[in-house]
Amino acid sequence: MGPWRKNDGFHSHVFSTYLHTSIYYLNKFLITSTGALYILDVQNEDGLYNYRCITRHRYTGETRQSNSARLFVSDPANSAPSILDGFDHRKAMAGQRVELPCKASGHPTPKYRWLKDNVPWEPDSRFRQTVTGLLIENTRPSDSGNYVCEVWNNYGTAEMIGRLYVKQPLKATISPRKVKSSVGSQVSLSCSVTGTEDQELSWYRNGEIINPGNNVRITGINRENLIMDGMAKSDGGAYQCFVRKDKMSAQDYVQVILEDGTPKIISAFSEKVVSPGEPVSLMCNVKGTPLPTITWTLDEDPIVKDGSHRISQIITSEGNVVSYLNISNTQVRDGGVYRCTANNSAGVVPYQARINVRGPASIRPMKNITAIAGRDTYIHCRVIGYPYYSIKWYKDSLLLPFNHRQVAFENNGTLKLSDVQKEVDEGEYTCNVLVQPQLSTSQSVHVTVKVPPFIQPFEFPRFSIGQRVFIPCVVVSGDLPITITWQKDGRPIPASLGVTIDNIDFTSSLRISNLSLMHNGNYTCIARNDAAAVEHQSQLIVRVPPRFVVQPSDQDGIYGKAVILNCSAEGYPVPTIVWKYSKGAGVPQFQPIALNGRIQLLTNGSLLIKHVLEEDSGYYLCKVSNDVGADVSKSMYLTVKIPAMITSYPNTTLATQGQKKEMSCTAHGEKPIIVRWEKEDRIINPEMSRYLVSTKEVGDEVISTLQILPTVREDSGFFSCHAINSYGEDRGIIQLTVQEPPDPPEIEIREVRARSIALRWTMGFDGNSPITGYDIECKNKSDSWDSVQRTKDVSPQLNQATIIDLHPSSTYNIRMYAKNRIGKSEASNELTITTDEAAPDGPPQDVQLEPISSQSIRVTWKAPKKHLQNGIIRGYQIGYREYSAGGNFQFNIISIDTTGDSEVYTLNNLKKFTQYGMVVQACNRAGIGPSSQEIITTTLEDGRSWQTAVVSHIMISFFTLYICCSISDYCRQNNIRPGFAVARKINNWIELGEIRNVTTTQPSLELDGLEKYTNYSIQVLAFTRAGDGVRSEQIFTRTKEDVPGPPAGVKAAASSASTVFVSWLPPLKLNGIIRKYTVFCSHPYPTVISEFEASPDSFSYRIPNLSRNRQYSVWVVAVTAAGRGNSSEIITVEPLAKAPARILTFSGTVTTPWMKDIVLPCKAVGDPAPTVKWMKESNGTPSLVMIDGRRSIFSNGSFVIRTVKAEDSGYYSCVASNNWGSDEIILNLQVQVPPDQPRLTVSKTTSSSITLSWIPGDNGGSSIRGYILQYSEDNSEQWGSFPISPSERSYRLETLKCGTWYKFTLTAQNGVGPGRISEIIEAKTLGKEPQFSKEQELFASINTTRVRLNLIGWNDGGCPITSFTLEYRPFGTTVWTTAQRTSLSKSYILYDLQEATWYELQMRVCNSAGCAEKQAKFATLNYDGSTIPPLIKSVVQSEEGLATNEGLKMLVTISCILVGVLLLFVMLMIVRRRRREQRLKRLRDAKSLAEMLMSKNTRTSDTLNKQQQTLRMHIDIPRAQLLIEERDTMETIDDRSTVLLTDADFGETSKQKSLTVTHTVHYQSVSQATGPLVDVSDARPGTNPTTRRSAKTGPTARNRYASQWTLNRPHPTISAHTLTTDWRLPTPRPAGSVDKESDSYSVSPSQDTDRARSSMVSTESASSTYEELARAYEHAKMEEQLRHAKFTITECFISDTSSEQLTAGTNDYTDSLTSSTPSESGICRFTASPPKPQDGGRVMNMAVPKAHRPGDLVHLPPYLRMDFLLNRGAQGTNRDMGLGQACLEPQKSRTLKRPTVLEPIPMEASSTREAQSWQPGAVATLPQREGAELGQAAKMSSSQESLLDSRGHLKGNNPYAKSYTLV
Repeated sequence: MGPWRKNDGFHSHVFSTYLHTSIYYLNKFLITSTGALYILDVQNEDGLYNYRCITRHRYTGETRQSNSARLFVSDPANSAPSILDGFDHRKAMAGQRVELPCKASGHPTPKYRWLKDNVPWEPDSRFRQTVTGLLIENTRPSDSGNYVCEVWNNYGTAEMIGRLYVKQPLKATISPRKVKSSVGSQVSLSCSVTGTEDQELSWYRNGEIINPGNNVRITGINRENLIMDGMAKSDGGAYQCFVRKDKMSAQDYVQVILEDGTPKIISAFSEKVVSPGEPVSLMCNVKGTPLPTITWTLDEDPIVKDGSHRISQIITSEGNVVSYLNISNTQVRDGGVYRCTANNSAGVVPYQARINVRGPASIRPMKNITAIAGRDTYIHCRVIGYPYYSIKWYKDSLLLPFNHRQVAFENNGTLKLSDVQKEVDEGEYTCNVLVQPQLSTSQSVHVTVKVPPFIQPFEFPRFSIGQRVFIPCVVVSGDLPITITWQKDGRPIPASLGVTIDNIDFTSSLRISNLSLMHNGNYTCIARNDAAAVEHQSQLIVRVPPRFVVQPSDQDGIYGKAVILNCSAEGYPVPTIVWKYSKGAGVPQFQPIALNGRIQLLTNGSLLIKHVLEEDSGYYLCKVSNDVGADVSKSMYLTVKIPAMITSYPNTTLATQGQKKEMSCTAHGEKPIIVRWEKEDRIINPEMSRYLVSTKEVGDEVISTLQILPTVREDSGFFSCHAINSYGEDRGIIQLTVQEPPDPPEIEIREVRARSIALRWTMGFDGNSPITGYDIECKNKSDSWDSVQRTKDVSPQLNQATIIDLHPSSTYNIRMYAKNRIGKSEASNELTITTDEAAPDGPPQDVQLEPISSQSIRVTWKAPKKHLQNGIIRGYQIGYREYSAGGNFQFNIISIDTTGDSEVYTLNNLKKFTQYGMVVQACNRAGIGPSSQEIITTTLEDGRSWQTAVVSHIMISFFTLYICCSISDYCRQNNIRPGFAVARKINNWIELGEIRNVTTTQPSLELDGLEKYTNYSIQVLAFTRAGDGVRSEQIFTRTKEDVPGPPAGVKAAASSASTVFVSWLPPLKLNGIIRKYTVFCSHPYPTVISEFEASPDSFSYRIPNLSRNRQYSVWVVAVTAAGRGNSSEIITVEPLAKAPARILTFSGTVTTPWMKDIVLPCKAVGDPAPTVKWMKESNGTPSLVMIDGRRSIFSNGSFVIRTVKAEDSGYYSCVASNNWGSDEIILNLQVQVPPDQPRLTVSKTTSSSITLSWIPGDNGGSSIRGYILQYSEDNSEQWGSFPISPSERSYRLETLKCGTWYKFTLTAQNGVGPGRISEIIEAKTLGKEPQFSKEQELFASINTTRVRLNLIGWNDGGCPITSFTLEYRPFGTTVWTTAQRTSLSKSYILYDLQEATWYELQMRVCNSAGCAEKQAKFATLNYDGSTIPPLIKSVVQSEEGLATNEGLKMLVTISCILVGVLLLFVMLMIVRRRRREQRLKRLRDAKSLAEMLMSKNTRTSDTLNKQQQTLRMHIDIPRAQLLIEERDTMETIDDRSTVLLTDADFGETSKQKSLTVTHTVHYQSVSQATGPLVDVSDARPGTNPTTRRSAKTGPTARNRYASQWTLNRPHPTISAHTLTTDWRLPTPRPAGSVDKESDSYSVSPSQDTDRARSSMVSTESASSTYEELARAYEHAKMEEQLRHAKFTITECFISDTSSEQLTAGTNDYTDSLTSSTPSESGICRFTASPPKPQDGGRVMNMAVPKAHRPGDLVHLPPYLRMDFLLNRGAQGTNRDMGLGQACLEPQKSRTLKRPTVLEPIPMEASSTREAQSWQPGAVATLPQREGAELGQAAKMSSSQESLLDSRGHLKGNNPYAKSYTLV
């Protein structure tokens, strides 16, 4: 196959290709492997050329050229696809390339899809869809099958179906590959064939074919086995197996090497002499292939095996055969010539030697011999016995030899006769052996000589057909009788030949009466007698004269066609035919014909003229000769007829539309000639309008003319004039091109950029005239076409152009014109295109900076100018940098989204009072614009971030402090001066007084107006316009001592007729340390003043020895180191004999911390001694105080309250009376408790800070000393803390992580100690995880090996990107290629990708708020820029494939099931682990916060002891809904607990009834799920801090439980339905007691609420904590009334730092499982039940536990106590509080519906009164969680005594080894 040629009449273009290759030429012309020419993107100019196919022979190089063809180009019209090129079947060899053609026409351009066996073909690197079809590289047999090419467009479909046969190439393989054998052996060869099943196979040896014979066998179905026996030496060489199938052939060969395997004697016995009876062993060692057989003879007679003759044989490791002849008892007859003969298929070799046995010599009998005349004969004389002297031969008494032909071997007795002659050598021969010198023995043998026949030679003379033949065969010598026979060609002569044979004695003749060709052959005469058989051969040749079989005759030949001049003859030898030629019709003058490619002599003698020409007309002579007889010849005449031919016509012609056009063609040939015109296969009739045909004859030619008037576009095309006569026809094709202005081009967008638009156009009809150029017009959409930007005369060679210098994000209209030499086209279709956005060209306008705080700057700006925006502004980037000594001059970038034309943004977390430079850049989708001019500003001053000054020294006076400060270097550099001093009075070094602020700008300050001898804390701080700075370290000082003030009060009273008692109060202003008091007593008549000194800690004095009924003046003066102070008021007193009762103690207010012992003094005097009675006001009515184990009245009248509680506060009156009067004082007892929890809220959040605000709770009667703020990052175990000033109400935590949740708690602290921790709230800094904008395209560009990713779409969510990880891999592979970066750029490029490959891509972008992932798939392009097909899976439907697929499906199914089960199991384990971790996290939160707070303690043990006495024992009910119901009977129900309430609890005491009224309190509470201590409140407004976690882990987002408290009391006379907010669980009263004081187990914040109006009262309080419950439990254990109760803890949480395990029960999140870590701490519910009636006796014997004394340590874990905030590790006093054994015991049942009451442990005996103080059925409880909410009944544990030991741990040997219930 060769090239295609395109010819336009002036130039020739050749498009070359080679066999089995397809190449592109100018991306337009393509030649396929089948030789088809494809023209892509056909244009009108493609129809102007002629196309020819030129072929070139691969081996000879001969080229041939086809006739020309033209391409008719028509306008495109919408049409369904039509298959242009396809295939029915195609054969290919495996490993080769094959192209399956499939090309279709249609408009629009159709699309293609290939299917194999009705399944879409799977993407394979070997398959490639090309422009012309499907190309398969390296074909495989599995590629065979039916291929379907589906073609479709919008107007229809078509398909082409073909079958591909992929054959394995023929391959022949001979085995074995190496053949090495020996002569005479058998050789077997086998030829295996692959690639076909039905082949022709043949065997060759050394190039000659092998046919089956005697020793050769060919077996097998296809003759594939060759077996050869008895290989001769000549049989070695190259053996070939040839295989043929159709046009394919293959061969293989193997070399057969035949070694000389003829036996060889390696070693053998030698001649020897033995004695009779002596054993003899003869050995022959023989080598040969195959293994030879060895035989033994003695004197040519076989040895007979008997008892004395044995033959054995072995084969050595070298492959030799060793044979032994053993003679055990040798006799004389055993002597002679022994011969061992080795024989195999390769030959025979003998060896012989004589063995002489001593004994008398004799001759063995000899047999007569027959000899053949002319040959050699041996005669042996076999002598036995030894010794002998000689052996001689005689004939006719003559000693031999007597001529040269006779040889006698005396040593072994052999006689040789050479060339035996009958007359001389026939006769009697005698062997004479000389035994002794005088004794001999002899034997004779007769030799008969036979003479073989001899044939006289003869030859056949030259005979001709029909002659007679006689040939004699004469045997001239030989013994009679003789038999003579004849053979022809090696076989007997058949009778059908008519040959007669005559035999007479020693002659035979052969006669043939009529010779014919069948008598030709080789004739052999064979003569036989007793001596031999001889033969003689001669060839008979019969010659035949030539004669015609077919004689030549006159013929006609048609010009240009082939003609055969027939002539054939026969004869023997084969005759020779010669042709001669005489031109013209005149007298023949024959000349030899020169044979060439056009004129050839055929094998039968005929003459072939391939292309008849006019000059071939004339006479032709056929001459035949063979030298037998005369030559024969015959002549004939060839007449050449001329067919009609078009001799002249124009190939192409042009016309202008609308003008007249004529076309002519000239025809030549045999007349008559008919000429007709056609246009594209349509005959033009004369009747057709606009067409006119005229014909005329000029000489031998006919001229026909076609006239067209006028021409139109449709006339363009091919016209043909056809000339027809009787001998043929011809046509001339004329292409008429009607030219006109071109059609407008179709333009489309190729690429749109920001400042350019790339166009591509498709040229329509060019008007049949080459396009000379294009004009392109472009305008703004808002402009008219009059003001266009025009580009003229664009090169016609181009089909694309780029318009540049456009404005981004603008809309343009574009159109174009085409031009040719005829004119200009109409305007093309108009495109409306908007250019892409470009990065803004202008900076933001009006950028302004405004510092708004010490760490914040407000930035305002406006968008860039409209014409410089280059698109929609989508955001801005703010760059700021710090101008300071250590600042980084690199800009920090913040990206924000746009909100409008004017933008505002606040930069936070800046450095205080620092200079910053800022720029702003606008961003659109294309990028970032230029930055604005840098503006510099400074953040505001703020003194809170540095300590500006320290107090260097203080000068002190009575009322004034002189303070001098040293200023830091930073303050000096920034001109920051101290702003004011803060002085605070400290009372008793504990209580903080008022804060006094003094402002100054000087480094020293004088504080005046201070109190004398008073403790003050001094702090200095700076202030700026932004606020106050950080205070300096506190300096504690005290003003100087001065004389004290007067005592605050003085009392004097007579106790008898001569004694007066004086009492006083300390001065209000001590002004120093009181050294003593001086009591003055005087009377005026006479004036005598007496002084008495009292100790400084005494506040009364007894003045004795006074006069009765005399008035005295008394006053008191305090004395300090500075001197005596002012005197008190002077009072008058008169000693009396009957002194009325008077109280020396002053009324007033007594303040004490809780949990201490307090003594309320009431010192009374009088005569007689007064009686003292204490009253306490209750509901406005005073009543006697209750005297019990905690309250008592001393003999001196003082009222003692031990372990004072909050409910002990109130007005106490002491009444002293005797017979002569009474006196009363009122003391207001104020019990100070730890402060209430503050209400903590979140007021503001930013990306790096959270501002918290709080409202303080009740200060507990003592001023707040400060706050401790604890915070922790979500899911973290580490807690941080900040101490906060008591005056602060907000605090901002800075440098927090962006977009992160934090937990916060706040604790207030007063003089008593730290209060309850506030509810845990949670807040999140601003920011969120990154996310990818849906408006952004991920892939910016894709080519064959590289992909550019657009990363602008990643939004950081307000938090800086911390990491960016990108992974990609080819689809279907397992190895990811990873790219990891710490920052995110605008774009990222993937390099070195595979061409035309699908890829998987996944990205992971992280910031502090979290991570986001994005997955995508993309495909690289083909090498030509085209896209690849989508991912499609195919199935090869073969039997083997189907079986494999079925097995694979089953394997995949089983694997999926196993993987699913495994995943389910893993998920269950993960869920269990997560639930376990949730419980562990709650413990870690509590533990970490507790440890953090404990680590900050610096208090001493004394302070600890004080704090331990101030623990607050109360429990609040969270958000309680209290419903009080009244029932007539007492009833205990599951999930309800009862507690005895007294009349005092309802404020009614007037009436008693026998009925018992039960009041039930219903409430609902939120369960606690997280936090260091229990928190159940909503942290964020309207949310619950636990909701976010609970929603993920639990079955419900928030778990609520409902419980009831049943409050039982004896029915009062008047039913009152009032329950105060500070309601208390009462303490049962002893019989006869009138006190109505009560203890507090549960207290909500004290509020005054009207509770007398309705039976339903509700209140809301702060949340309760497990700490409170534990304290309540400890407190209940100390109550005397509960000391014998049965305490049951039904739902308990245990915690410790121990690593021992805790077995968990059921909670509201998980089923019953075992946890390796403790859960939250605390008690959820406990019940105190009275002893059973039958246990009363045992109760009597119980010991009374000691009351809780001041200083006793409450046994709680460190993180359940509040005093650890003040002290850590201090040793407290561990008093015995009656703790029992381990409180928790494992429960066996999980379905208990109510607590199990355990038996009490016997203790020391108690009084009967205490045992009887219980009311039947009364129990004291705290709330419990409702079991229904938990899904199942909880396990319960019981306890009888304290849950906790002195370390705050559970008591018992191993509490964690037991099973507890977690709820």
